[in-house]
Amino acid sequence: MATIKDIAARAQVSPATVSRVLNYDQDLSVTDDTKQRVFAAAEALNYRKKIRAEKTAQKIALLTWYNEQEELNDIYYLSIRLGAEEKIQAAGFSVQQISPNQPLPNSDNFAGMIAIGKFSPQQIQSIKDTNLNTVFVDFNTLTFGFDSVTTNFHYPVKKIIKYFMDMDIEDIGMIAGQELTSDHKLKITDQRLTTFRNIMRDHKLLHPEFILQGAFSVDSGQKMMAQAIIDLGDQLPHAFFAANDALAIGAIRALREANIPVPERVSIIGFNDTTIAKYFSPPISSVKVDTKLMGQKSVELLLDRLENQRETPINLNIGTDLILRDSSR
Repeated sequence: MATIKDIAARAQVSPATVSRVLNYDQDLSVTDDTKQRVFAAAEALNYRKKIRAEKTAQKIALLTWYNEQEELNDIYYLSIRLGAEEKIQAAGFSVQQISPNQPLPNSDNFAGMIAIGKFSPQQIQSIKDTNLNTVFVDFNTLTFGFDSVTTNFHYPVKKIIKYFMDMDIEDIGMIAGQELTSDHKLKITDQRLTTFRNIMRDHKLLHPEFILQGAFSVDSGQKMMAQAIIDLGDQLPHAFFAANDALAIGAIRALREANIPVPERVSIIGFNDTTIAKYFSPPISSVKVDTKLMGQKSVELLLDRLENQRETPINLNIGTDLILRDSSR
């Protein structure tokens, strides 16, 4: 694993700045560009690789459903994008990122498109109208006739609950995220929350008041946990599963401010195992999602479409691994 000094050298900032950025230090005053460089350097150092020269004649578009600030709040999608960019460039294509408020590309100037994130039926229809071969990442689009790369959610959630129960913890809460597509026309149902509810209900351990829901951000996780500490008092669960690492970081910060020790009183397990999970204090237990592989496989599916004229859509479901660190017992 890369050190703080390695990341600092690549991002051209001080090691102290890297440490504070990766710990979401609220008192740190740096530009979003600096944060972006630090996050990108931290991710890239996990999979540095020689990249062949770009092919200027053909481009592949990277359509993202989030803006730059949202990418900084939750670097899950940043990591997917970097993995896709690496694979696209290695294949000899140039890359152009398209944000939600920009016009969609067309088949005259682009060989294909990778769409990262969640999209409403109206947005998917607009993408279909471009006539570009498109692969979606983190959104199952088989029913729309598109290739997609997704993550398995059922087994890791089941494994987290079993882990807590094996530690004799039965009062388990969840810090869940809520999302809308960029056009605000579709509310996304988080499969992790659905799975958590079903499994806890099967064990007769479900307590709706132990489920916190808000945005997928550090700030949201902190506010939700701070309110839960007030509302639940001594009934605060002894363990929480957070739907992403940003929520876990915010929750730990609120617990720390309330002098509630982690993991002695409350154990926390996050999801995605982003670089930040490794460097935060305490290091966060998390479900490792191979975001680099997700980005790479999406490009491989696109290249297969382009080279073989395949018409049958494929969904690749990427497995996960539970990484245990200091935030859980």
